Amino acid sequence: MESSWITDIMEKFGYFGISFLIFIENIFPPIPSEIILTFGGFMTTYSSLSILGVTVASTIGSVLGAIVLYGIGRLVDIKKLERIISKWGHILRLQMDDIQRADLWFSKYGSWAVFFCRFVPLIRSLISLPAGMTHMNFGLFLLLTTLGSAIWNIVLVYIGAILGESWQSILTFLDIYSNIVYVLIILMIIVIIIWFIRKRIMKNN
Repeated sequence: MESSWITDIMEKFGYFGISFLIFIENIFPPIPSEIILTFGGFMTTYSSLSILGVTVASTIGSVLGAIVLYGIGRLVDIKKLERIISKWGHILRLQMDDIQRADLWFSKYGSWAVFFCRFVPLIRSLISLPAGMTHMNFGLFLLLTTLGSAIWNIVLVYIGAILGESWQSILTFLDIYSNIVYVLIILMIIVIIIWFIRKRIMKNN
């Protein structure tokens, strides 16, 4: 199994290994959290680990990873981004008001995005960057990230515990779920781009 090194770390270090792997997964999304969480659930059926313990350990890892990305976002704040756009924006066909509109959107809907994006593969990690860039209230960010992460984690850990030795069977369904989500995101981006282009054309006319 390609992911054997992941399960080896979990079996060797228990809760600490789970927390560490989830922390790394949040910063480097290609590491599959689905394997960590479902195998962690399976481990509760034959080791001293508990569903609550695995959920808490994985949630701690998720939150710590999110905090790191939030901090990186704070370093690349909107003012710095605006300076970059003012200098290089013409190459990407971006204008200052595009960034300002995005900033306003996240300020208005960012809390919902931070929570619900915790259920979206890949984006669940990256959403912490714009949260930091827009200086989202850290306490609110921490609360919503913890809630969203805990829900996602406990569902997958519990599924792993129920399936037992067949825990890997859920990975196929999670791949399908991920693909559906990615398609929906791409369609949403296309719709936004079309709307944006039409608005620009109407404005120029």
